[in-house]
Order: sequence, then structure tokens, then C-alpha cells
Amino acid sequence: MAGAGTGTQEPDSLKPDAIGFLDALVIGLNATSPAYSLAAVIGPVVALVGVYAPGVMLAAFVPMLLIASAFYHLNKVDQDCGTTFSWVTRAMGPWAGWLGGWAITMTGVLVVGSLADVAVTFALLAFGLDRWADNEWVRQILTVLLILVMTAVCVIGTEVSARVQNALILAQVACLLAFAVVALYRVYAGTGDLHAVRPEFSWLNPFGAGGARLTAGLLLGVFVYWGWESAVNLTEETENSATAPGEAAVWSTVILLVTYVSVAIAVVAYAGPAFLAENADEEELIFALLAGKVMDGWDWIVLLAVSTSAVASTQTTILPASRTALSMARRHALPARFGHIHHRFRTPDVSTWWVAGIAIAWYLVIRRISENALFDSLTALSLLIAFYYALTGLACAVYHRRHLTESVRTFVLIGLGPVVGAGLLAWLLVESIADMADPANSYSGVSWFGLGPPLVIGIGITLAGVMLMVVWRLRAPAFWAERPDVADPDLVHGGES
Repeated sequence: MAGAGTGTQEPDSLKPDAIGFLDALVIGLNATSPAYSLAAVIGPVVALVGVYAPGVMLAAFVPMLLIASAFYHLNKVDQDCGTTFSWVTRAMGPWAGWLGGWAITMTGVLVVGSLADVAVTFALLAFGLDRWADNEWVRQILTVLLILVMTAVCVIGTEVSARVQNALILAQVACLLAFAVVALYRVYAGTGDLHAVRPEFSWLNPFGAGGARLTAGLLLGVFVYWGWESAVNLTEETENSATAPGEAAVWSTVILLVTYVSVAIAVVAYAGPAFLAENADEEELIFALLAGKVMDGWDWIVLLAVSTSAVASTQTTILPASRTALSMARRHALPARFGHIHHRFRTPDVSTWWVAGIAIAWYLVIRRISENALFDSLTALSLLIAFYYALTGLACAVYHRRHLTESVRTFVLIGLGPVVGAGLLAWLLVESIADMADPANSYSGVSWFGLGPPLVIGIGITLAGVMLMVVWRLRAPAFWAERPDVADPDLVHGGES
């Protein structure tokens, strides 16, 4: 065992069995930041599709469930904290695997600052510190401090991270349910002060709006579900690592479906589509606008829900990025220092602090450009998310290709389902590229090199990744000597090594 005898040797692995299934499930849920995600997209989605917003949430769930199935079955045969990076490398080779790993790490860099900023803003509003919330310097300083604190929690240990997440998810879900219940009660009691409408079953029809509006709504839907795979990134630290992390990922998508559809129905019913469409430009503040109306003096509950949601996601978003970097370093796809594991806490401390440091730098730079530029960087996330999710779904079928005809269940769950999910996400990726090419569709509304800022950011990150990959290929070619493999039949059917 590493460190036996002298106690001076560095550990060579993460701490096994640090968390259980429920801890992994909570981390997967919190990584999606349910309250923040709903607050950020419910206005724009309703502006696009009206009362069919719950149906769009339902439709966006389909590719997520199919890709979650891919994560589950790939984790059964390879319990690597690098997830997409490791699996795609095994199935499709090092070039595709490296790009998949790069996409995961960069999603963390792009979003952590924004999440922490939202957490700080809504916490200040919840405690009546509106003047502080309006002060850019105060917000930025508190945002950086929050990122540093959450990073320290990640380094101190996975068990500590899990306990923090358990507390945050309870507070968040309780606040969301309180909001939904009160909103629906006031709809049926007729005590609301907006143009309330009673829910109808037809709202669950995702094709009610149809056309380009449905596509745009689905793109937003992908964002609100993103993050559930954080549970699988902790596979090396989870009990029953071959099955529990994958099951946590699948169940988290189901729980998110119920939460998102329920709250979407409550919001649309209470506010009415006209009010939400008129205030769609408020983005993540839409819950703040509704909180006072619905909760009648208890609006701090909703504000606190969004804040705790963003705090939780700030922490959990660091986890997959840091562990992907660790996995890449172990395979010599990144410098060895990123593979360092803290001798006491058994966590990837170097890669964790690097992710946080780059995320802070990105946040401060992009924030100096404008607040809209920060939102544009979040829009660019959909490109990276769709890319590595689709890549994972395709890798699942490719890696299991010799076993797909063994049974109908295997063909559907391991082959057809993940490929269909990958195809849907690839379609959304193409549609999002076309949409982002128009500067008018960006938050900034300005042109960068003749294109919309989100697309420029996405292209820039991709090109930076390709250049870094080529440079590292020339400096350390060992990783690129790996060749694609196929799944071991014993692992496919047993799930345990």
C-alpha cells in the first residue's frame, strides 16, 4: 500500500469507498444546480414555446436518459474517474479521447465563475443586502472567495464534499417544493395577482410550438440537465464502483425530470406565459421577480434556493474537471503534476486548484468585458456539452460492438439507445452552431469576427485544445501509442472485475 512503513510515500490512488450511492446521487443532482438552472432558463423557454415549456423539459430528458445509459454501461467495464476521456480513448483512440477530456475540463472553467457569482448575488438579495449585490467589486471579491472556499472543500476530502452537498440539496429541494406548492395553491384558489392559467395535460406536448422554437428550447433543456455525470467522475471513490455511480447518474436524471416538469408547470400556471415572455430578458432573476409575488413576504426562501443551488454546483462542477485532468495525467495525456494526489486527503489537489485558478481568471477577464459576455460564455457551454455527451454515447456502442447482438436488451440499452442519444445531441450541436453564428442571437448582441460571441468562444476553446493536444503529442508521445480496444465480455455481463 502506498505510504506503508515510512508514511512518506505519496498515495497513487484516490480514496476508495469514500462515499455511497446516496452521496453520489446527491452530488449528481447538485451538479446540475436545479434551482439555478430553472431560474436561468424558464423565462427564455416560455418566451420560445409558451405553455409547452413543461413538454420541452420532458423532451430534453430523452437524450439525457439515453446518454446516462451509456455512462452506466461504460462505467461497469471501466471504473475510471476520467469517464468520457478514458472510455472514448479505449473505444475510439487517443485523439478523440483527448478532445473529450478537454471538453469536460473546459466546461468547468466556463461555468464555475458564473455559478459562484449567482450564488453570491442571490444570497445578498435573500439577506436584504441589495446595495452590495449591485456593487460589482463586492460581488467579484465575494465570488472569488466562494470559489476558493469550495475548492478547499473539494481538496479536503470527498466525504466532506458529500456532507456539504447533502445539506445543500435538502435546503434547495425544500425551497423549490415550497415555491411550487404555494404557486399551484394560489392558482386554484384564485389569489394570484398575475394572469394565472390552470395547468392542462397538453402542456406536456413538446411539439406544441414546433419548428425552430422547439430546437431553441431543447438547446436550453440540455443545459438544465447537464452535470448529472459528476456522480460517475467519483467512481473510484464510491462503494460498489462498478454499478453505484452509473445507477446514481440514471436516477439523478429521472429525479431532475420530475423536479423540472413540476416547477415549470407551477411557474407557467401562476405567472402565465405573457408575464414570463415579457421578463425573459431578466434571465436568472426571473425567480426573484416571482418570489415576492408567490411567497408574499417569504421571497427569501426562493432566493436562498437559487443561492444554495449555485453554491452546490460551484463545488460539484470542480469535481469532474479535476478528476478528468487527473485521469489524463495518469495516462500521460497531460503533465504528470496534474496527477498528484494529496498524501492526507487522497484527492487530486493539484488539478483541483488548477481548475479553480483558471476558472477565476476566466471569470474576472470575461466579467471585465461585460456581464453579457459572461452569459455568452455560458451559451458556448452547449457546444461542449453536446460534443462530449454525443461522443460518449457513440463510444458506448463502439466499445461494446462485439456484444450488441447477444440480446435485444443489450442491443437497445448499450447500442441503439446511446447512438440515438448521440444523434439527437449531434443534431442539436449543428443547430446551435447555426444559431450562434448570428450575433443577434447572443446576449451581447455584438459581432466578434463576424460571428456571435458564443460561437467564437466555442471555436476558440476548441482550437486551443487542438493546439495543446498537438504540442503535447510532440513532447510526450506515449499516450498516442494507445490503440482502440473492445469491452471484456466478463465485465459486460458481470459488471465486476
